[in-house]
Amino acid sequence: MASLQTSGLLFSSSSSTTSSKRIHAAISVPKLPKIRFPLPRNSIKEMILRGSFSNTVPLEKNAATTTIDEPFINSTAASSKEISQLYAILETVADRAEMHKNVGEQRDNWNKLLLNSINMITLTATTMAGVAATGGAGAPLLALRLSSTLLFTAATGMLYIMNKIQPSQLAEEQRNATKLFRQLQSQIQTILALYDPAELDVKDAMDNVLNLDKAYPLPLLGKMIEKFPAKFEPAVWWPKSHDFQRKSKRPGKNEWSEELEAEMREVIEVIKGKDTEDYMRLGNLALKINKILAISGPLLTGIAAAGSAFVGNVSWAAIVAVAAGALATTVNTFEHAGQVGMVVEMYRNCAGFFSLMEESIESSLEETDFDRREDGEMFEMKMALLLGRSLSELRELAQNSSSSRIYGIEVDEFASKLF
Repeated sequence: MASLQTSGLLFSSSSSTTSSKRIHAAISVPKLPKIRFPLPRNSIKEMILRGSFSNTVPLEKNAATTTIDEPFINSTAASSKEISQLYAILETVADRAEMHKNVGEQRDNWNKLLLNSINMITLTATTMAGVAATGGAGAPLLALRLSSTLLFTAATGMLYIMNKIQPSQLAEEQRNATKLFRQLQSQIQTILALYDPAELDVKDAMDNVLNLDKAYPLPLLGKMIEKFPAKFEPAVWWPKSHDFQRKSKRPGKNEWSEELEAEMREVIEVIKGKDTEDYMRLGNLALKINKILAISGPLLTGIAAAGSAFVGNVSWAAIVAVAAGALATTVNTFEHAGQVGMVVEMYRNCAGFFSLMEESIESSLEETDFDRREDGEMFEMKMALLLGRSLSELRELAQNSSSSRIYGIEVDEFASKLF
């Protein structure tokens, strides 16, 4: 018993000694200094929008707190709404660009397949008409004559449809739409990266998308652009109202001066007198040529079909069928392999490009409030790049235009060096 009591006392004493050491060790640990990490302003804004600011940053009585005004929170929330809307529009624009790209490739394939098919049908029918004229009678002659007539008739119908829709022009429309949607996509990305989006940015982006949809429709039936209008007109793909321009942060006249305004007016005169006029002239010429070719192809295959029906009965019928078939193949190849419709659309788009430049410069010059104008130096640089010129070359062009008008001579150069 005594030994057990002694061992128990020893155990209890050792345990108490150990615990006292542990307590002493815990008490002797030095306190670490408090280190504060300041939160960036953008992080504070994001936490406010998520509603997690109070849960993430504990507030202390003696700590210095950041006071956030209610107008700042409201403006941040409003900006977040516009950012979300612009991202939604951005997704739509990217989808439109991909859609027009795929449709453009499809319609370019239409042009190649229809051209090859119609030419093969026409040449086959021409060969049959020639063989039927060389001799034979009875059933063989009737079979060759009937086959040739049917093939010429089928070629006439297919060629009429092909000339009506102009696949090469359809493909060029979709290529232009793809380029413009990608350009709009870059503009929206620039706004999101450099500026605080406003409600007018969202409205402007929406208007641009809807006008591009209207200018370059995807469906063929009902909404297809008229391929043979009575008068050649430039393409228009931008909203007519350009009342929103981003304010510059620079004081004063926004880097605009009388010299810069005079320079822009001279550039407009050169664009109107040389570039726009030249592309309108070429567009009208290409449209007339395309009309003649579009009428001639089906007309020649129709004449060949009529001639092949009388092969063996009339002496000159075979000559008419073979000659008209050969000419129809030549005309069809020149029109669609040469992509005359694409050339018409290219001139239409280029004329629209210069019309947009004229409208942009005129709207800027007509704005009397300099704070509402785009920065003058930036605007001048954009116009120079769009015309494929340096700033010094753009100013030289304006000087030459002014001198030519004073001395009554015509400017001998175009404003654009790209087209």
